Amino acid sequence: MDIIALLSDPTVWVALVTLIVMEVVLGIDNLLFISILTNKLPEEHRERARRIGIGLALIMRLGLLATISWIVQLTEPVFTVLGNEISWKDMILIAGGLFLVWKATKEIHHAMDPVDHGETMVGAAGMSFGSAIVQILVLDLVFSIDSIITAVGMTPHVPVMVIAVLVAVTVMLLAATPLARFIEHNPTIVMLALSFLMLIGTTLIAEGLGFYVPKGYIYAAMAFSALVEALNMVARNRRRRKA
Repeated sequence: MDIIALLSDPTVWVALVTLIVMEVVLGIDNLLFISILTNKLPEEHRERARRIGIGLALIMRLGLLATISWIVQLTEPVFTVLGNEISWKDMILIAGGLFLVWKATKEIHHAMDPVDHGETMVGAAGMSFGSAIVQILVLDLVFSIDSIITAVGMTPHVPVMVIAVLVAVTVMLLAATPLARFIEHNPTIVMLALSFLMLIGTTLIAEGLGFYVPKGYIYAAMAFSALVEALNMVARNRRRRKA
């Protein structure tokens, strides 16, 4: 379809706005993971790691959009387990969910018990620059495949998907450093963010096994938890001012 005719179609604009909102919301999960991960790096490498990780993730998403016909085929069943048909998409979701649960559990362990077997907090939870980039890309691959398959159900126009991805990644680039600094300066937020990652990982595993979990419930629970933590932060600040 001609690009001018495409933009003159109101349904295309509705699909574009919907996709942008969806990509930005899904990007919150990515940003939480990226913030916690890059905060383990030395101060001078953190922002560069975020920019490189998100930039490579953008290239990967655009590459996946170029192979969209192949990605759609990932929903075809490969084998059956206990009456549930498992596709390549399901296996990717399960693997990504297990990775998130493992990573969140590991970070919670380090937060609760920073001195374990003689290791310091930095030594136990630290990582290399390359390892951080690889982990960012692995998780983004999982979310990208899921979001692209969802996007195909909203619009058949690849240019619309590309615009939505570009806008969402731009928002991620702008928000990555402020969010990471906020998490770093508020230790209780780190535990809350890790709990969110645990919840998201469990949801990915459930979806991979054929149990659909409405995203609205997940984000409503996360929003409520964030609101409670915000009230706690306000209360703590007031107590400090009074003291």
